Amino acid sequence: MSRRRRPPERTTDERASTVHPLEDKSNKAAVSQSSSWLWDQEERRIWLICLVFRAINGLMVQTYFNPDEHWQALEVAHRLSFGYGHLTWEWKEGIRSYLHPLIFALLYKILAILHLDSSLVMAKAPRVLQSIFASFGDVYLYKLSKLVFDEHVAKWALLCQLVNWFMFFCITRTLSNSLETVLTTAGIFYWFLAIESSKKSKMHSSRKLALAIAALACAVRPTSAITWLYVGLMDLFQVQSKFKFIFIEVIPVGSLVLSLTCLLDRLMYQSWVIVPFNFLKFNFLSSGGDYYGTHVFHWYFTQGFPSMVWTFLPFSIIGIVKSRERKLAGLTAWVLGLYSVLGHKEFRFVLPMLPITLMFSGYCLASMEKQTYPPDSRSKNTRATSVSDKDGNRSKLKLAIVFLALTNVPMAIYMTSVHQRGTEDVMFYLSKEAHKGEVSSILFLMPCHSTPYYSSLHYNVTMRFLDCTPSERRDVVDESDQFMLNPSDFIKSKFSDSLLLNFSHLVLFDAEERQLRDLLSSHFVEVKRFFHSHFKVDRDLQSSVVVYIKKEGT
Repeated sequence: MSRRRRPPERTTDERASTVHPLEDKSNKAAVSQSSSWLWDQEERRIWLICLVFRAINGLMVQTYFNPDEHWQALEVAHRLSFGYGHLTWEWKEGIRSYLHPLIFALLYKILAILHLDSSLVMAKAPRVLQSIFASFGDVYLYKLSKLVFDEHVAKWALLCQLVNWFMFFCITRTLSNSLETVLTTAGIFYWFLAIESSKKSKMHSSRKLALAIAALACAVRPTSAITWLYVGLMDLFQVQSKFKFIFIEVIPVGSLVLSLTCLLDRLMYQSWVIVPFNFLKFNFLSSGGDYYGTHVFHWYFTQGFPSMVWTFLPFSIIGIVKSRERKLAGLTAWVLGLYSVLGHKEFRFVLPMLPITLMFSGYCLASMEKQTYPPDSRSKNTRATSVSDKDGNRSKLKLAIVFLALTNVPMAIYMTSVHQRGTEDVMFYLSKEAHKGEVSSILFLMPCHSTPYYSSLHYNVTMRFLDCTPSERRDVVDESDQFMLNPSDFIKSKFSDSLLLNFSHLVLFDAEERQLRDLLSSHFVEVKRFFHSHFKVDRDLQSSVVVYIKKEGT
């Protein structure tokens, strides 16, 4: 992959007439610093700002987005650290690596040693840790933008990343996709840095570092190989020594990281498990992911990714056209295209492409700002016209900034603090009740994995949720779907009165509660109700989460 071609050198007079007032006069020094793998003073200052911003971002996240945030990361980590926690079927089939959950298991261990593992800290600390990772992703987007374009574009690209609603909503969550996004951004930066060094006939260790980060990203999310296949193939056609590139760089570094992760999984699984192979076999070769729902082929292009980029989309398109940086734009199209082949689609799968797309929005805004400083002229008429154009361009830039802020900031706050918060709030409530000795067992009568589990409760009591393990037979309906089809019949067939009374607490959505109220009223009573959402997502409106407790004397 190569950087875009720079425009031809201009004369001294031309350069002097178009100097941006905010542009660093020592441009050569700036370019030199941008090519360094070390952080300069400005980048360290930016990281501190991003760290504070992302920490606040992480603490603001109080809503439920995707089950994997809890069930494939924190729940596993809790089991490793405290000895109890539920492992879903994926861990029994060996299609998940322990590498990602171990990060949070270490955090949990530290909290336990320091006696800080209270309900509140256990709920907030993992997202604060992910906030630290996210702040590195912000800085590496800045560094990548500065390397590919310039420092002026880099500042606007960083602003776009911080303002974008979906990045604010998702990047501090403990999803493996969030960490994958940070690693992808950093890896692409070091890859581009290696290309710049090779152009100057300099050997640079950044390519090996990029390869190591790429391999690590693939260990966290095997589907990250889609991104790095594109990056590697683009360079393979350009490097002089293809043999060295493949056999001296790619294979040794990739094999080392793969071997280490396999040894880690061998230790955790107690048997040899090749997680990347099992993962790709289930999701690509057998279309196992289709069990959880499918979308039309063009969903990522027409609905999914545009919803993530949101109102930055026109700015990104303009930035792609004006910048002529086709390779990175092609990378995004490649990833969206290959993921489109899969029937099962989710927003988070293409999260690593969002920072790159927002970088082009930054390029567009930077171009708009530079247009507010037209070249001076000796002609009075031209000067008057230039002032008029300058004011017009400044107004357009201000309007664009206000538009982006108004369409992203309120949405980011609403989605992180309001929409679908009931299932998080109910677990925090139950955790406090459990630690007071008021909870002995809980039954979740709701679609499987609708709430966090032991990682949020942080108390070892009996809990039961409706199973949704995929069956080899497509015509077999799991417990979760049976319940949603007919809650009343399901309860009567699966739970006798005596079995239902084994649970001290029942948790369900109000949509199903209305159908079960008469059935439950004889032995249970409502004790708490939590707001959940104003609008439906993929099922009937689940406006609140209701907690029932067993009546005294039953």
